[in-house]
Amino acid sequence: MAVGNQTVTMFVLQSFTQDPWLEVALFCLFFTLFTVALGGNSLIIAAICCSSSLHIPMYFFLVNLAVLDMVCTSSILPKVLQSLIADSTISFRGCLSQMFFFTWSLSSELLLFTAMAYDRYLAICRPLHYGALMSGRACVVLAAFVWVTGVFNASLLTGLVLRLKFCGPNVIAHFFCEIPPVLLLSCSPTFLNDVMTITADMFLSGLNFTLTMVSYSCIIASILSIRSAKGKRRAFSTCSSHLIVVTLYYSTVLYTYVLPALGSTGLLDKAVAVLYTTVTPTLNPLIYTLRNKEFKAALKKLFPCSPK
Repeated sequence: MAVGNQTVTMFVLQSFTQDPWLEVALFCLFFTLFTVALGGNSLIIAAICCSSSLHIPMYFFLVNLAVLDMVCTSSILPKVLQSLIADSTISFRGCLSQMFFFTWSLSSELLLFTAMAYDRYLAICRPLHYGALMSGRACVVLAAFVWVTGVFNASLLTGLVLRLKFCGPNVIAHFFCEIPPVLLLSCSPTFLNDVMTITADMFLSGLNFTLTMVSYSCIIASILSIRSAKGKRRAFSTCSSHLIVVTLYYSTVLYTYVLPALGSTGLLDKAVAVLYTTVTPTLNPLIYTLRNKEFKAALKKLFPCSPK
């Protein structure tokens, strides 16, 4: 159905609180997180692109993750900031756009985590074949699959929402246009939408989580077989950052998309959504670079005047 035929042309996003002082505090918090997320991920991209020593598969995938994190936060936080200090309405087109870009970034990140886990599996478990199996062409093919699949999934799920009728009410029980709470407002049957959403969740969350855990099971088994403690530390240091990010991300995403209370108005649901839409993209640059000597060296080359 065309957008112009929708009865509801505007949605109202549910606010976090009605307390003016708390709204100001939340605005400052989200603005800080937004700035750090954009700045930190931009810094990662610049440092990796400008340092030839970081032109390896692990950092290639990290650039892709940084871009996806920026897409995720940019699709959610500007409207959240506006709703905290001004009106909390969003147009039907704006809601669909937010839904598309968020779904795109979320599904692509889940696929990218699997690709990054596979990269670490080859580096630790099959080091002699790593160069051949994780060549530049293989990295590009994996990244292309991640992006194209994410776009396809977002286009499909958003397109299915576009065919629905929204006659009212128009208050979304969430702070952004996520598919489950939007479907609750439709006056059309949403059976097909529900089936496709659950199918996508099973593939993107369930299958990718399983593949990632299998990769890390092999990695941990391989690390434990190393005799020297120094060798174990060195091997674990190459995948510890990714494991932390994956654990944080999947714990929040699985909570949201596996529990049957999908799209509920509970405060805990909103808090968990804040984690995977805002906090995780902000923490990713810190987690990946805080103890990374190669990246610190790249930063010194990028900013030669910075203090040592």
